[in-house]
Amino acid sequence: MRPSADVVICGAGIAGVAAAWHLAVRQGIRRVVLVDEREPLTLTSDKGTQGYRNWWPGPDDTMLRFVSRSIDLLEESAAESGNVFRMNRRGYLFATADAAQVAQLESTARDVSAFGMGPLRVHRDSDTYLASPSEGFGDQPTGADLLLGDQARRAFPFLANEAIAALHVRRAGCFNGIALGARLFQQAVAAGATFVRDRIDGVDTSGGRVRSVRLASGATIETERYVIAAGPGLPEALQMLDLELPVFHELHAKLTMRDPRRAVPRDAPFVIWTDPMRLEWNAEQREELARTDEGRRLLDPLPGGVHVRPVDLTHGDELYLIWTFETDARSYVWPPAFNPGYADAVLRGCARMIPALQSYEGATTGIVDGGYYCKTPENRPLIGPLAVEGAFVIGALSGTGLMSAHASGELLSQHVAGEPLPDYARWFLPSRYADANYRTLVESWGALAGQL
Repeated sequence: MRPSADVVICGAGIAGVAAAWHLAVRQGIRRVVLVDEREPLTLTSDKGTQGYRNWWPGPDDTMLRFVSRSIDLLEESAAESGNVFRMNRRGYLFATADAAQVAQLESTARDVSAFGMGPLRVHRDSDTYLASPSEGFGDQPTGADLLLGDQARRAFPFLANEAIAALHVRRAGCFNGIALGARLFQQAVAAGATFVRDRIDGVDTSGGRVRSVRLASGATIETERYVIAAGPGLPEALQMLDLELPVFHELHAKLTMRDPRRAVPRDAPFVIWTDPMRLEWNAEQREELARTDEGRRLLDPLPGGVHVRPVDLTHGDELYLIWTFETDARSYVWPPAFNPGYADAVLRGCARMIPALQSYEGATTGIVDGGYYCKTPENRPLIGPLAVEGAFVIGALSGTGLMSAHASGELLSQHVAGEPLPDYARWFLPSRYADANYRTLVESWGALAGQL
């Protein structure tokens, strides 16, 4: 007799694991089978910066409400586990040296406050600003603090002298996403879920509905409910169902390096420089960079958004440095290849924001890794039923995979179990692209909505 399952999930990244947890633990569906050719959480889930935020500038309040629900669930898991994944509320700090950017930060913050982020507090006096603790997440303010003039560097003295303002988003911070995923995985298995190290090669959809899935090993699992949580493998997984959705890939890199000189305080928030910049190179460096397309990209003006945060890894003095200046659509190829000049460029960019990092320039050591953002045109997830009966998707979690995983898994489980749905669910349905009015609306939003 063939093995059978109540639900088969294709993919054991953070999305698949969160879906399995909500199905098995919260919904009580015991025979949930996770299938992945890799060990859980080892493709792109362990490559991100592991931050979270309720800062979502729009175009409306959908993503703020969705991710806020996920933060609620993260806090529940942290409280229940004794905070084994070290969730903190150090916040996100947007800093600038440009007066026009200050006005834009304040205007945007008022918009996001109206969406439900919390109040905006404007500080011209340091006595009115409450700093964040280095650890923990309880009993902290929501909303954001806009620090003007000298107050920005008084609160964050590591910033460049030219910084004239900083916006500190408070319901935000970082956590260990792999520790979270491991806990959810263990609890799902304890509730009856199983993991199969294999690859799904085909899906039987005879009669217009899911009947079974075929594995590369030759085994078949009978099931009437099949969930695609394939991360950047989403297009290929959809093809097995003869389906196609408007998704594409961007390759996002980060540099992990040690900071033994403590250029960035270990309790610093996730720090982001909003200003575009052109990097300074000497004549020899410019000549070398000009020899390749990737190098020439580093000679051009680069967008704002370079960011850095402390992270405790092997040595306890590491930093993540990130700068998304290449956003062209890429084919999904694993392992990915990154711009050879990325490490030098991102360090130089971060040193404009935090001058103490200049001491590492010219001797950059560290590891460049990253993964693919699988994105929809409006940069919102795909969560819900597909056009084949019994098939569901949880994917295109571009830039939000870890922070939104809990709410994504919850919403997927509600679809599978036939439960009432939150009102934001309709904005993530795969079927939304069949609406011509919606497609027109998406074109007006732009592809970078919600992305730092």
